[in-house]
Amino acid sequence: MQNFRSFEAGPDPFGRTWKVNYVWQQNAISIRHADAIDVKFTLEDGDIRDEKVIALPHPALLELSARLGRPLNDAWCARLAAAHLARMIESGEDVEKALVTMSAADMEQASALVDN
Repeated sequence: MQNFRSFEAGPDPFGRTWKVNYVWQQNAISIRHADAIDVKFTLEDGDIRDEKVIALPHPALLELSARLGRPLNDAWCARLAAAHLARMIESGEDVEKALVTMSAADMEQASALVDN
C-alpha cells in the first residue's frame, strides 16, 4: 500500500470494493483511557458509509518496533492500521466492529506488508 491516507480495499466477501480514507490518529489514553494508538478511517461503497477505529496496543507496538529496529512514528502506525483494515475487509473478519484492537500477531503480519 503506497498511500495509507486514501486507498481502495477489497473485494470483501460480498464482492464490494471499499474506498478508505484516513481521518485521524491519536493516543487513546486521551479519549478512552487505553494504552494504545487509535487510527480512524472512513469506508465508502456507493451509498454505504462506515467508520472504523483500529487500535494498536502501545506495549506490543513498542516491542515490535524495538525487535525490528524500526523507529516508532505516526506514519508507521497509520500504515500498520491501514494494512490491518485492508485485510479485515478482504476476509470479512471483525467488520461488524467499530473499534478493532490489533493483537501482537496482527501487528507482526501488518509490518511484514508495510515494510516490504
